[in-house]
Amino acid sequence: MKAPFKPVHVIGGGLAGSEAAWQIAQAGVPVVVHEMRPLRATDAHKTGLCAELVCSNSFRSDDSETNAVGVIHRELRAMGSLVMRCADAHQVPAGGALAVDRDGFASAVTLALESHPLIELRREEIAGLPPEEWDNVIVATGPLTSPALAEAIGALTGEAELAFYDAIAPIVHADSIDMTKAWFQSRYDKAGPGGTGADYINCPLDRAQYDAFVDALIEGPKTQFKDFEKTPYFDGCLPIEVMAERGRETLRHGPMKPVGLTNPHNPTVKPYAIVQLRQDNALGTLYNMVGFQTKLLYGAQVETFRRIPGLERAEFARLGGLHRNTFLNSPKTLDTMLRLKAQPRLRFAGQITGCEGYVESAAVGLIAGRMAAAERLGHELPPPPQTTAIGALLNHITGGHIETIDAGPRSFQPMNVNFGLFPPVDFSPKAPNGKRLRGPEKAIAKKRALSSRAETDLALWLKRA
Repeated sequence: MKAPFKPVHVIGGGLAGSEAAWQIAQAGVPVVVHEMRPLRATDAHKTGLCAELVCSNSFRSDDSETNAVGVIHRELRAMGSLVMRCADAHQVPAGGALAVDRDGFASAVTLALESHPLIELRREEIAGLPPEEWDNVIVATGPLTSPALAEAIGALTGEAELAFYDAIAPIVHADSIDMTKAWFQSRYDKAGPGGTGADYINCPLDRAQYDAFVDALIEGPKTQFKDFEKTPYFDGCLPIEVMAERGRETLRHGPMKPVGLTNPHNPTVKPYAIVQLRQDNALGTLYNMVGFQTKLLYGAQVETFRRIPGLERAEFARLGGLHRNTFLNSPKTLDTMLRLKAQPRLRFAGQITGCEGYVESAAVGLIAGRMAAAERLGHELPPPPQTTAIGALLNHITGGHIETIDAGPRSFQPMNVNFGLFPPVDFSPKAPNGKRLRGPEKAIAKKRALSSRAETDLALWLKRA
């Protein structure tokens, strides 16, 4: 029997592509997913599984009241996200964050796609622009787009390719960590999904140890890149040695901040800095070094990271590294429906659009999939309102960003979802006694107001969609 609709083609089986395909199929439209792995490997992926996580295993904060990432989690769940369903099913303890067993998560996503009657998963590379007869295509090739396809897209858009380096943090075997020096505790004892409030391993440093560590980071040999590869880093995922070079105290106010933690081995002495490790798999045998993405050479990584108290005999399941990420100047090249202005049959999703982060990629994939399915069904789906997390992120990608901040190069850069992308709320928060809130209390009240508005507005949009 002939299918009632021509299929939508999705290029890329990462988080965005997997989510897009699922949403299309759930709408009753057939979809073909084209994934080049394992036939063509990348520098970062290790398996042929769809939605493989190549950097952290954390989906970040699950707090939907005061954190924009938690808000986007909530919105994805409300819209039947496959990525969030599988993440929730394979969560591991991580304090206030939602972290997953990476293999279990990717296997679950792959099985769901392979089992859906309207989804065909083809293992092949699309080397160049897709055939003209594919009239409804989503390009969700992520940070490691095939060179041939990237070149074709660049030629079509007329935009110079712009790349940065996403970074991979080292992973340590848990049984090689010296727990006579380290201890379990989440910052401020906060428990998140699947967590207990004691979900991170913490390694303390005194001032002398911290200074020596910073010196080693700055002086250690680094991976050298070719001239054409030297591009700006994304500030949300800087290599740790780059952070150290920006100032000796930078790390103490970033991934090594010592706040909200007490060393039970020496409770009267406040550590000068702390390194945190987060559970990386369901068995609890592997822990990743939070925020320790790096371009140090492997030998230098082992030597430098073993300076950290508790990690003197650390055994590394994986050392850190960097991989290339390419993205469009989306505000200029894409319309509000994520379609390429130069060729509207091509719709883009995920990190190639200039969003950053797992859930952000999945969210853009979800909306792209719903838009593509609606188009195939003969109607148009408007984007979610900008007051929602997904709507705010889409607005940043497709038009919410200035073309340039000065006479220099264009300023559009990859962005995580954050409350700064939301339209402001006009209110004067007050305490129960009627006094106006100030400082941190006011900031928290504002975030809660933004979250509440987003929840209400998404519900209204879903009723109309």
